[in-house]
Amino acid sequence: MNPTLDLAPQAAIVARLAAGVPDDLLTAPTPCPDYRVRHLLGHITGLAVAFRDAGLKKLGPTTDTPPDSAVPDIGADWREELATALAELPDAWRDPSAWTGMTRAGGVDLPGEIAGLVAVDELLVHGWDLARATGQDYTPDPAALRACHAFLDQAAEDPVRDGIFGPVVPVPDDAPLLDRAIGLSGRDPGWTP
Repeated sequence: MNPTLDLAPQAAIVARLAAGVPDDLLTAPTPCPDYRVRHLLGHITGLAVAFRDAGLKKLGPTTDTPPDSAVPDIGADWREELATALAELPDAWRDPSAWTGMTRAGGVDLPGEIAGLVAVDELLVHGWDLARATGQDYTPDPAALRACHAFLDQAAEDPVRDGIFGPVVPVPDDAPLLDRAIGLSGRDPGWTP
């Protein structure tokens, strides 16, 4: 893995998708069974802050809280909060030291390189979730897509993966790389609201 992967292009794509969400879709379903669009946006905001702080090695409440501790939601200023969090996230990971040593995210201690890959995975997969739930076009950053697919492919055989991802959804080997990554994340690439 290239420890200097730039998260900015994928974060900008997710920010564009979030900016395109009309208020009347905030209660629409998403590929995440327990989340409506508003919960997904709250989750993306929280993960952007948590992984920003993980990259900065600024450990504390934002990095200690497990993602499943509560159903996330958005507040009145969610558009500004999410845009700010997605702008700050890549800056934290531009420093090569973010990718080294140990850090924490979601209450789990992990190597910086793995935390960076999890951040890429979260941005890419939840970007797809948001695009699907809101009917927007989605073309992820190619470098992020390759990194996410490799990360998910490696995790596919891990016996504890179902606690993190859903069971792998079989996708043909000749399917687009995005569909294969989404299948590895435990989602059906054909999902529609």
